[in-house]
Amino acid sequence: MTSEKETISHYSSPPRSTSESEDSPAREPSPIGDENENQKYAPRRTSITSSERAARQNPMMEAKPDTVNRIATEGDNNEYIRFGRHKYLKSDLYEAFGGTLQPGLAPAPEHRFANPAPLGLSAFAATTFTLSLINAKAQGTTIPNAIVGPAIFYGGIVQIIAGVWEIALENTFGGTALCSYGGFWMSFAAIYIPWFGVANAYEGKESELGNVVGFFLLAMAIFTLGITVCTMKSTLMFFLLFFLLAITFLLLAIAEFTGKFGVKRAGGIVGVIVAFLAWYNAFAGLATRQNSYLTGHPVPLPTNEYTLTTITRTNRRRSN
Repeated sequence: MTSEKETISHYSSPPRSTSESEDSPAREPSPIGDENENQKYAPRRTSITSSERAARQNPMMEAKPDTVNRIATEGDNNEYIRFGRHKYLKSDLYEAFGGTLQPGLAPAPEHRFANPAPLGLSAFAATTFTLSLINAKAQGTTIPNAIVGPAIFYGGIVQIIAGVWEIALENTFGGTALCSYGGFWMSFAAIYIPWFGVANAYEGKESELGNVVGFFLLAMAIFTLGITVCTMKSTLMFFLLFFLLAITFLLLAIAEFTGKFGVKRAGGIVGVIVAFLAWYNAFAGLATRQNSYLTGHPVPLPTNEYTLTTITRTNRRRSN
């Protein structure tokens, strides 16, 4: 028997039993050992990490990264909008509407590819501008057959390519709008191509052909009205583009049904305004502070601004 006292540390193996013989070989501790015995002599951790301490002090850090806990405006003139822990300039949020065909309130997307919205809007604007001048009888023009080329290649094929590109960028609104209007232009051009035989089938029955074209224009007016509803939380120019386009389709449909040239001219005038609005939204997607001294100034709709103000006031009341 030894006279020295056996000391037990937190990191040593448990003492041998007194019944064990002194000359018996010492038992090597098992790499794993008995869990209950190891827990008796394992040191207890009394400190916490800095991240755990910060999470206890700020419960918002425990939320998932994709969860928005709070929406509020900041700045001297409320020029910033905070979504959870992310802060954006309000102007950057609004610029995403017309230039990228994004109808929802969201930060400007970071594209893996180029932004196709200006291309599709430019194709739509140029073709609409040309046909609208013909409908308005500018310079005495009345025969619309010259629009076949631009309608097929620029307003049709190019716009559909831009729409498919929007779908690849996960922009459902932009892809639906551009592909639909691109298909409209190609369908409209097919009426004036003799190879399709559309006009020849109604030879001597021009009024019936006008009614059928009016049905197609009315269908596009209804579709555009539905698109317009999806832009009511966007900017003024973005909303006016589709709202006036729906009016244009409606006026042209009425003109085909009634045969009144005054209504057709009114549709042409409104169509010219629509073309300039499309060019403006295309310019908003092209012009940046890096490549232009002039950039589009987004004007939010009153309903959109009211919604942001209401959300901000509600969050402030909850925080107080």
